[in-house]
Amino acid sequence: MKGNTMKATTLSAARAGTITLGGELTVNRLGFGAMRLTGDGIWGPPKDRAAAIAVLRRAVELDLNFIDTADSYGPNVSEELIAEALAPYRKDLVIATKGGWNRPGPNQWTHDASPAHLREAVEGSLKRLRLDRIDLYQLHMPDPVVPLDASIDSLANMRLEGKIRLVGLSNVTVEHIERARKIVPIMSVQNRYSFADREWDNVVDYCERNGIAFIPWFPLGAGRVAGRLLERIAKARQVKPIQIALAWLLKRSPIMLPIPGTSSIAHLEENIQAASLQLSENEYLELTGITELAS
Repeated sequence: MKGNTMKATTLSAARAGTITLGGELTVNRLGFGAMRLTGDGIWGPPKDRAAAIAVLRRAVELDLNFIDTADSYGPNVSEELIAEALAPYRKDLVIATKGGWNRPGPNQWTHDASPAHLREAVEGSLKRLRLDRIDLYQLHMPDPVVPLDASIDSLANMRLEGKIRLVGLSNVTVEHIERARKIVPIMSVQNRYSFADREWDNVVDYCERNGIAFIPWFPLGAGRVAGRLLERIAKARQVKPIQIALAWLLKRSPIMLPIPGTSSIAHLEENIQAASLQLSENEYLELTGITELAS
């Protein structure tokens, strides 16, 4: 290979380095998002249950020790698959889940972050995941008809009860984070973010200043990783554009914890190869200067 290509290395998520959540849980800085293991419309079981189980088991074999899910994925299906594939869990494996949505049908999502619903959601996740305590529980999104303080108070109370270890937020602004932190320590924030979509740059910067893990969802821009610059750097490196996009995220901030998801072992392994890919400072700066993808 050329000198600037990715050298052959052991395939491992550990090569991305680590991040510590709340000073308590250290995980490799490339995780796995388990939403896509469900059926079409994030609804019902996968078309191939055995394949979904195999992806989860291969992920753990390759040192992915942070898995993100939610009770709304399926609903319930993603959590059930994780338990079926991986329980009893390795000691270093952190399962993060979320609550705050109802699912009336495929591709349909309705808010419910009321304290009663969140308590029911946490109890259900504990049973489905076969856990005594959830390592990281995240409010999936602030509910426009439920005061944020009421939702966070509910999670804080369940943390005191020992049902939740760490509390996180998803789909939030800096104002939401600051309000929540007055009630309970916030250890992670999960917003949409990728090379192709940097709307929440200010939230990433806030999290970095405050030592909060930032978990980008759709870290590959839902496949929107086209563009001449990205493709040129990938070609020079003899890798794929998605791997450059993940490498950019990992270099963007030390608190970044990408969670690319897939239902394919081949795609899983391609994503994990990005853990070994180090962008040069010039490559990173050149990529960061792009504000919109080329058409």
